[in-house]
Amino acid sequence: MTDYKILPSILAADHGRFIEDVKTVDLPTVDTLHIDVMDGHFVPNITFGPAVVASLKKHTNFKLDVHLMIDNVDARIPDFAKAGADIITIHQEATRHLHRSLNLIRSHSVKCGVALNPATPLETIRWVLEEVDLVLIMSVNPGFGGQSFIANAVEKIRELAEIRSEKNYNFVIEVDGGVSKKTAPLVQAAGANFLVAGSAVFGASDRRQAIEDIHQAIETAARKRRSLPV
Repeated sequence: MTDYKILPSILAADHGRFIEDVKTVDLPTVDTLHIDVMDGHFVPNITFGPAVVASLKKHTNFKLDVHLMIDNVDARIPDFAKAGADIITIHQEATRHLHRSLNLIRSHSVKCGVALNPATPLETIRWVLEEVDLVLIMSVNPGFGGQSFIANAVEKIRELAEIRSEKNYNFVIEVDGGVSKKTAPLVQAAGANFLVAGSAVFGASDRRQAIEDIHQAIETAARKRRSLPV
């Protein structure tokens, strides 16, 4: 199957041996890293800044999917674009002028994405869906890794995928939070293309096997669906 990717989230990596740990997921099936940027204001945690993005761009060959969970996004977008982000995703809840902020990302020749917290309805981004490269559905409340998957995210992804199909939009659907070999088949079947996995990958001693297990779970579930009578 080729319509989805697993994106390891560096939030769950060992920050004391950062680059070395990240390189353990430098595998043929992985071409993009997910970077959760938190400021201690929009979410109750502090993580990475542009310097980390620049270091990853310098020392690895991954594309960098930068998820800004921060306030005052317009002031920070240029810094992350300059650092080497390939995609910058901002929260609908974190900016008053979403369309303007998305255009700011594009002005730096970076792909733009919009993220929604679990309780934020799809309707709030209806008028920018034609403009974005990616929509990120949060399946946990943002701020910390290792949280449990919120099950109604599956229906939200399914509804978004239906809108994408009906309107012939081209954005990628990404899901972040609690993705594992148990939940990955559900979100992929609903229409998610980018599956962000943190603890499920970096919490395993064998990262290659952990990623393969997620792929196998998705493919096994897909075979079962194809075998069901119509």
